[in-house]
Amino acid sequence: MVIAGGTGFLGKSLSTYFVEQGYKIIILSRTHHLDTANIQYVKWDAENLGSWTTALEKASVLINLNGKSVDCRYTPENKQKIYDTRINATHILQKACKQLKHPPALWINAASATIYRHATDRAMDEQTGELGTGFSVDVCKKWEQSFFQEQHPKIRKVALRIAIVFGKKGGALAPLKQLVKKGLGGKQGSGMQYVSWLHEKDLARIIDFVIQHKDTAGVYNAAAPTPVQNISFMKKLRKLYRIPFGLALPTFALKIGAWLIQTETELILKSRRVVPTRLLKEGFRFEYPTIEETLYSLK
Repeated sequence: MVIAGGTGFLGKSLSTYFVEQGYKIIILSRTHHLDTANIQYVKWDAENLGSWTTALEKASVLINLNGKSVDCRYTPENKQKIYDTRINATHILQKACKQLKHPPALWINAASATIYRHATDRAMDEQTGELGTGFSVDVCKKWEQSFFQEQHPKIRKVALRIAIVFGKKGGALAPLKQLVKKGLGGKQGSGMQYVSWLHEKDLARIIDFVIQHKDTAGVYNAAAPTPVQNISFMKKLRKLYRIPFGLALPTFALKIGAWLIQTETELILKSRRVVPTRLLKEGFRFEYPTIEETLYSLK
């Protein structure tokens, strides 16, 4: 298994899971890392062809996670990096695969559940979901377009529109826990916006499902089947830590806070009501389908 951009939270989580499944992992990284027993690191710049392309030869699976984190201020420079790191990496992987005698049988490309519009009225799935507008959505659209614009007869392609992933050693859950413990765990903004999330183990299990089911192809929503409103989510998080009260954070306070920590309020205020219709119809069963089960397992 080759994981491009696999040194972050998601890459480490997937590497741990698939090493336990018996895979040898090759991680394409911009920085130098020491190899371990089952994980080899190969240097690449995510923009140009090089000796790293040999790592793809005869690989069973290629997973592309490459992309600058969106947890930043949307300055012109950061916006361009968010575009470039996703689209350039996808493009150069396309170019590399075209040159291989034995390209990966399966290529799974990360995508984002934020491609859908701000939705409080109904759930968004792969068939009936309505795409949104704005910078983040445009990134998602162009990212998927760069992935699907070229088809290879030997490569099965799957794009996973991944929701916010919660895990023990990273991801978005850690800062939310700290807010709760500091008494700031009330609703954020109106509290009516929906949170779509995914347990880190279920992300790995989804990928495993796609690997095993050779007829899977195209776009899949990688999100737990029961999105919850922010006000309910924060209440359940407070209950988990037995903290009875949480100060609500109105939109103006969130904007100030986002500026102070150099991020954007969209990450909290956009309503993502995304459901995994295709996965459920095709037989996937979530180990952590509810927010209660997810939070308790990651306490």
